[in-house]
Amino acid sequence: MAGRGGGDMKEPMNEQAVANTYGSMRAELNQIYSKITELEMEVSEHSLVMGAIQPLDPSRRCYRMIGGVLVERTIKEVLPAVQRNKEGLEMVIIRLNEALEKKKKEIAEFEAKYKIKIRKSDGEVKDDNERKEGSAQGVLVGPASTNE
Repeated sequence: MAGRGGGDMKEPMNEQAVANTYGSMRAELNQIYSKITELEMEVSEHSLVMGAIQPLDPSRRCYRMIGGVLVERTIKEVLPAVQRNKEGLEMVIIRLNEALEKKKKEIAEFEAKYKIKIRKSDGEVKDDNERKEGSAQGVLVGPASTNE
């Protein structure tokens, strides 16, 4: 893609360039979804840790992994750090959700501009056929059905 003359990704000229740009936009969207899911799991782990150590004596020792090194600390030292980390993760999730909405809007505008329609893959079509009793198998449906 970098070797194209002009280099303006906002105005792809041919169908292949539109498809490549759309594919990369969808890949970015999926990466954002994946990162949000990963961070939400980390927030839930932080909550579990906080719930487990809060009722304990603050002077009790506990261990914390910092950069791959296990460090011995007290609960009164670790609990505020875990809370700060959790709050930081929640802020990142909020920013990623905003980026996700922006990317969804960008993709929707791109789809409208280039009149992109999503076709179901064979696996999804097969699943739909299994759900509907009496549906014909092996029927090929055109890209735009007007008699719905």
